[in-house]
Amino acid sequence: MSSSSSESDAALAALHRYTLHESPTGDRRALAALADVLDADAARAGFDTAREPHPSGDHLVWTLPARGVAGDPVLLLTHYDTVWPVGTLSDMPWSVDGDEVRGPGVYDTKAGIVALLAAATRVVREGAPHPEIRVLVVADEEIGSPTATGLVRAEAGRARAVLGLEPPHPGGDLKTGRRGSTRVRIEVTGAEAHAALDPDAGVNAIDELVDQLVRVRALVAGRPVLLNTGTVAGGGRTNVVAGEAYGDLGLRFSDPEHEDAVLTALRSLRPVRERARLATRLLSHRPTWRPDEAGARLLERIVTVAAGLGQRLDGRPADGAADTNTTGALGRPTVDGLAPPGGGAHARHEWVSAAGLGARADLLAALFTGLHTAGPSDGDGA
Repeated sequence: MSSSSSESDAALAALHRYTLHESPTGDRRALAALADVLDADAARAGFDTAREPHPSGDHLVWTLPARGVAGDPVLLLTHYDTVWPVGTLSDMPWSVDGDEVRGPGVYDTKAGIVALLAAATRVVREGAPHPEIRVLVVADEEIGSPTATGLVRAEAGRARAVLGLEPPHPGGDLKTGRRGSTRVRIEVTGAEAHAALDPDAGVNAIDELVDQLVRVRALVAGRPVLLNTGTVAGGGRTNVVAGEAYGDLGLRFSDPEHEDAVLTALRSLRPVRERARLATRLLSHRPTWRPDEAGARLLERIVTVAAGLGQRLDGRPADGAADTNTTGALGRPTVDGLAPPGGGAHARHEWVSAAGLGARADLLAALFTGLHTAGPSDGDGA
């Protein structure tokens, strides 16, 4: 089962259409326009389509009913939001140069959706047996899936295996673990006052925030934790003691123990200044996903299926986070990176391999029809 020339042309045309529908996270109108296109294509491929509505963008839920294979479904995770604002196409246009396809979101991860739908179309057309296939197409993955994580957890709870359609490692290898990723906001409320006439009547929220950020740096010092202070804002005028301030932190964890310790300490922060008020809240949280035996068995089966297609694959952990953090941390057999290879995620030179669209569609079709027979069905894996 391999891609034909007509299938390759159709896949490239689909990627072109999806790319022209710019879909930045949080832009409900832009997301809705692409969602309509994706749902229509998914229905043509054979999926039953539904939506989980949210004000910032709907999550798409697709189901390909089982054909001749009983048991739990295979869950695929992907997303249709990108980091690129509407208008990016004007200076980062769609282009095809040999094998390199460029445009905002082609690699992360609209090409993964294309490969998925091409694979499903072929499996349905050929009438091959397969288990139920469930697909979540998330609308806010690029900001940590704050409204989608509950849905991801619920779907993972009944999945025999989870396949992530995020970009692979350079060269195409798959992802078998991910750093934990958490976005935290520290909010400070002080008291405004005239900065010259009555400064002691005020409580400077910015000064309090700076002291708290110093505390946070000390908290992670010596730990295998990446900390980035990504946004700081507060105050309004230089002659007014700042009454409010906040800072957004990005944290990356390599193990659950340090993750738990740091997040507990952040929740326990107390004000330095007597009249300051402090609140710490999670903006998004993806737990550390460490490689485990269930994931290793799933990877072995995928590698075996790929070898049958003449594709050489391996897998290893990745630094970036995705919705597979959630499923892997839950102990569900999970492998990510099944989108087509390319490079430049979140960069102006973002590109994806045209040949990779067909190769990944071939692999996904083979996994849909062969993953359940690649090893013993003992209820603890794929």
